Amino acid sequence: MRTKRLFATTRRLLMIRSTRDFWTGAIYALIGLSAVLIARDYGMGSAVRMGPAYFPTLLGILLMIVGAVALIRSFIVPGTAIGAFAIKGLLLVVFSVFLFGFIVREAGLIVALPLLVIISALASRQFRWGPTIALAAGLTMFCSLVFIKGLGVPLPLIGPWLGG
Repeated sequence: MRTKRLFATTRRLLMIRSTRDFWTGAIYALIGLSAVLIARDYGMGSAVRMGPAYFPTLLGILLMIVGAVALIRSFIVPGTAIGAFAIKGLLLVVFSVFLFGFIVREAGLIVALPLLVIISALASRQFRWGPTIALAAGLTMFCSLVFIKGLGVPLPLIGPWLGG
């Protein structure tokens, strides 16, 4: 009788209650482990004088911790099931990133970044033009000021295609 109760309790504990948390945790843990394994071949350095492996290793460990927390949570907290695979959204986001990479040097940041935002926003079911245009304009101004003017990133605001 006691063995049956122990088996039932163990089985209940090992049931995944939130598949979303389970797969999120598994992906985070896998990416973190990959970063740590790849960084093994580089010099670690110290906290004062960081080597090329320091940041990827630290980030990988943090990702593994977040993944472990999500995995543990998936067995404790009930959650919703994973929805259908959104192939249209995935393709739009990937296409917008590739398009940005291909045209940013020739068209400039002022053209490439709004295209990135608008095309990737089309992937959402809650897409609305007003907030998307506002986000594209705000993000373009922010990135122009911070990255190009502030940090000196060598990207043109207006590219050669537009006479820049």
